[in-house]
Amino acid sequence: MKKSLILLTFVFLTSVAMGQKGVSGALSAKDQGKLDKALEAIEAVVNSTNPKSAKTINNPRTWEVRGEIFQAIAQSKDEAVKRLSADPLSEALNSYKKALQLDTKGRNSNSILIKLTLMENDFMNQAVDAFNNEDYNKALTSFEQILDMKQLPVFQKDNKNAVDTVIIFNAGLAAFNAENYNKAIQYYKEAAKYGYNGGRTYSLLSKSYLENKDTVTAITTLTEAFEKYPTDNSVLVEMINIYISTKKTEEAMKYLNLAIEQDPSNPSYFFARGSLLDGMGKQDEAIKSYEKSIELNKDYYDAYYNLGALYYNNGVKQIEVANKVPANQNDLYDEELAKSDVWFSKALPYMERCQEIKPGDTYSLESLKNLYYRLKQLDKYEEVLKKLGQ
Repeated sequence: MKKSLILLTFVFLTSVAMGQKGVSGALSAKDQGKLDKALEAIEAVVNSTNPKSAKTINNPRTWEVRGEIFQAIAQSKDEAVKRLSADPLSEALNSYKKALQLDTKGRNSNSILIKLTLMENDFMNQAVDAFNNEDYNKALTSFEQILDMKQLPVFQKDNKNAVDTVIIFNAGLAAFNAENYNKAIQYYKEAAKYGYNGGRTYSLLSKSYLENKDTVTAITTLTEAFEKYPTDNSVLVEMINIYISTKKTEEAMKYLNLAIEQDPSNPSYFFARGSLLDGMGKQDEAIKSYEKSIELNKDYYDAYYNLGALYYNNGVKQIEVANKVPANQNDLYDEELAKSDVWFSKALPYMERCQEIKPGDTYSLESLKNLYYRLKQLDKYEEVLKKLGQ
C-alpha cells in the first residue's frame, strides 16, 4: 500500500512539474521571439481538457504569461506572427484580468499593472488606426477596452476617482461615426458631466439626439450648453442649425445675430442670415447679407451662387408676369419682358464668378446656359453646351 501511495504522489508531482515547465517553456519561447511556439505551449497549459493543466490553469502566473505572449503578438510587425491571433490585445487583456482574479493575495498585481499600463498605448494606437481607416466599430471597442481596463481594482486602488475624459470623449466620437447613437449619447453625456471640451461636447451630444430623432432633448441640451458656454461658437452654430432644420426661423435668426455679434468677421454667419432672409422674402436684406459674406471671403462660392440664383429667380418670375399680359398689349408685354433681362443681367456676373471658383461646376453651368440664351449671348451659350456635353 505504501508503495502505491508513493507512486501516486510521484505521478502528481511530475504532473505539476510538467505543467510548470510548460509555462516556463512558453515564456522562454516568447523571450526568444518564437511566438508561435510560445502560444502553442501556453495554450496547452490553459486547456482544461489537458490533464497536465490541472494545477497551472488556476495559477495567476500562467495567465500573466499568456497575456505577455498575446501582447507580444499584438506588438509584432511580422505578418506571420499577426496571423496567430485575430484579436491579440483582447486576449491579452482577458488573460491579465484572469490573472488578477486568481491572484487573491496580490503577489502579481504590480507586475500586471505595469503590463496593463503599457497595453493602454497599444489599445490607443489600435483605436486611432481603426478610426483613421473608418473602422469605427473597432475603434469604439478599443476605446471601451481602455475604459474597462481603467475600472480594474489594480488601477483604482491609488486613485479611485480617476476619470479619463479624453478616452470617454473619443469613445463617443467613434460611436457617433459608427452610427451607434445610444452609445454616443452615453459617452458624450459622461464627458459633458466633467466639462470636457466645453461646448463642443454638448454640440455633438445634441447631434446624437437629433440622429435618434429626439429633437426636444437636442434643443434642451443646446439650451443648457448656451447657458454654460454663451460665447462658444460651436454651440451657437448648432442652435442655429437646429432651429433652421425645424423651421423655427425667428429663433434661428436670434442666435444667428448673436453669433454675428461675437464674430463679425465670419462670412458663413452672414451667408446663413442671407439664406434665412431670402426664405422669409426679405430680399433687400438678404442681398446685403450675401454681399457682406462675399466681402469677407472673395471666393465664397455658395454666397455667389445664392445671390445669382436670387436675381435669376426674380427674372423667371418677371417672365411669368409678362406672360400674363393680354395678347393684344404687345408694347406692355415687351416692357415687362425687358424687366426680366435686367434681373438676368444682375445674375450673370455671380454665376460667372462661380465658374471661376469651381471650373466645370454643373450647377452654375446650367444657370449660365439659360442666362446666355436669355441674354442672346449665343457664342457663350454654345461654349457652355460643349462643357455640359449637350
